Amino acid sequence: MVVNIAVLASGRGTNLQSIIDNIENGYIHDACIKVVISDVKDAYALERAKKHDIDAVFIDPFKFSNKSEYEKELIRELQDYYIDLVLLAGFMRILGSDFVKFYEHRILNIHPSLLPAFKGLRAQKQALDYGVKVSGCTVHFVTQDMDSGPIILQECVPVLDDDTEESLENRILQKEHVIYPKAVKLWVEGKL
Repeated sequence: MVVNIAVLASGRGTNLQSIIDNIENGYIHDACIKVVISDVKDAYALERAKKHDIDAVFIDPFKFSNKSEYEKELIRELQDYYIDLVLLAGFMRILGSDFVKFYEHRILNIHPSLLPAFKGLRAQKQALDYGVKVSGCTVHFVTQDMDSGPIILQECVPVLDDDTEESLENRILQKEHVIYPKAVKLWVEGKL
């Protein structure tokens, strides 16, 4: 059976690209990205999807009276594609409890820190401000509490004395592109 995947993204979509590449090269088998959905009309992630003949959908959150109505539309869209697994790839919205319950144990996220440290936005800046010597990235299950779900995989990255937020972000991103496809592969193969 092929696992139908949806990717929710708000930006460039580099983690999306790493998942696409690993499906196309056969590392992740028996899986297909059916749709990429963004809350940002001009997110480059949508262009990446189109380049690989993946449906690209913009759902404008500002057209809905509240978060719950927006997420109901997200669920309707995902159901139209018979989605088994939802991947968050730079999706800059916190999902509500109804959405998380509907896809319980079927939503993965990648975060640029070694959770539980440095949750939320600008995790690399948080790491630099705190003065840690090691940071990294985490793939985890999404739960109702932000960046708090069960950890699947983590990868460490040294924090260098001359690091900037951007240089640390770039090194962490390289590791994200390795561990996110690995976590997806484990989920697809029923090993999580």
